[in-house]
Amino acid sequence: METTPQPAEHFPWRDGELLAGGCLVRELAKRYQTPLFVYDGEVAGKKWSTLRAALPARFEICYSMKANPQPAFLRLFLSKGAGIEIASAGELLQALAAGCRPEKVLFAGPGKSEAELELALQKGIGEIHAESLTELGRLGKIARKLGRRAPVALRINPSGEAQGGAMRMGGKPAPFGIDEESFEEALDHVAADAALDFRGLHLFTGTQILQHEILLNQYRRGIEIGRRAAERTRKPLGTLDFGGGLGIPYFANEQALDLEALRIGLAELMSSIEGDEQFRATRFLIEPGRFLAGECGIYLTAITDIKVSRGKKFLIVDGGMHHHLAASGNLGQTIKRNYPIAIANKLAEPARETVDVVGPLCTPLDVLARNVALPAAEIGDLVAIFQSGAYARTASPMAFLSHPSPPEVWVEKGEHRLVRRRGEIGDFTRDICALEVTAAP
Repeated sequence: METTPQPAEHFPWRDGELLAGGCLVRELAKRYQTPLFVYDGEVAGKKWSTLRAALPARFEICYSMKANPQPAFLRLFLSKGAGIEIASAGELLQALAAGCRPEKVLFAGPGKSEAELELALQKGIGEIHAESLTELGRLGKIARKLGRRAPVALRINPSGEAQGGAMRMGGKPAPFGIDEESFEEALDHVAADAALDFRGLHLFTGTQILQHEILLNQYRRGIEIGRRAAERTRKPLGTLDFGGGLGIPYFANEQALDLEALRIGLAELMSSIEGDEQFRATRFLIEPGRFLAGECGIYLTAITDIKVSRGKKFLIVDGGMHHHLAASGNLGQTIKRNYPIAIANKLAEPARETVDVVGPLCTPLDVLARNVALPAAEIGDLVAIFQSGAYARTASPMAFLSHPSPPEVWVEKGEHRLVRRRGEIGDFTRDICALEVTAAP
């Protein structure tokens, strides 16, 4: 059994009822109906400020929009000077539509199509981060066809000692990046192709990192690899992108990333390369997504039924894994662990029963919380799932069983506004082509 989690630190409550951005979530649920996502813009701004204060002045931040591509997030972070890291042509168009200047866009990800690469070059984006020699060859061909040079960085999969985090992604066989052991070959390939303009390196390691020591170790390794690249090309390094990976606490045994310790370590790292000709004009980048958006969001869903089956109590809610796959444990968890969860209108009441919170889908995978201790619930109560601003709606199979997609609401300082409408029943049929059936002769 898991004890009842308290609301995340960014969401207070009044008279037992949860507040988001100064708004009672009960009123938001009444106004916009459940299920829905609520994002607090003030929390997002605070996350940006605390991270910016921990970084050296030479560091730039690119928001990794895969975490949450909601335009309200894009516009907020762009207004603070962020660039945008994308992983598809669709994300490129969304970033540009939100007002991002093309030169502030970075494009990473395996399997980029020729059409995506051509679009990125046509739009004049800042850098394309190549994942293989094949991709470098494609880029050169497309650049020559367009009569321009392709701004390219190499995404490097470093060796194992630079790894860490809840989801280790580099340091092993992977479709992502170019193995550190062979990146000199890729550098030589770029140098031999006049259509490719070498800009720098992108370090690919892991995600959901909560230990500052792991991040600093990765950054130090990035400096080492960057120095090797500068020596190979005989030019100062233009860009060193340390990637993302900054985590947020989800579960009871997790502690927030120590930003003060990270700040001290980064200051020491920058001091160690001061005056180093190879890094005299280098742009140092990080690409946080989850860290900036994750704690800003709440998923709200209402209890529609309560039942007991063979001694087990189930709270059945109107939302589920089709909106929030990560909370169901089906997005990377080996063993299901519960996100912070609460009865949003009974926060002053003690936990009285152990229940499973399940969604409306016809699959046993649709479990938002298992064996969680909560106050005695009633039909109509609101369930709030915290840490839901990143990899929630955008990473979920919303077409499964054709339920309407959930709306998104932006709250800030007592104000609220709809930033994405609820889908309608039948929305999914709009993508189905009508077939003309002719009778056989």
